[in-house]
Amino acid sequence: MKQATKQNTIGEILEMNSEVAALFLGHGMFCISCPSAQNESLEEACMVHNIDADELLDLINKFLAAEEDESEDK
Repeated sequence: MKQATKQNTIGEILEMNSEVAALFLGHGMFCISCPSAQNESLEEACMVHNIDADELLDLINKFLAAEEDESEDK
């Protein structure tokens, strides 16, 4: 199962599943298209945007798990 960590860059997380972008956008993190997304960790990006990294990480991992479960059911 794919799992993101706070040390993953935004780019790495988007590579796991590009649809995760909606979670970033929903939190006002429009950095997904920013060049720094390739080098900035989730934790660093959350700090800059004053977002709870643990909370967002939990949402991301729940999303990734649900998407994986859905693809296994097909």
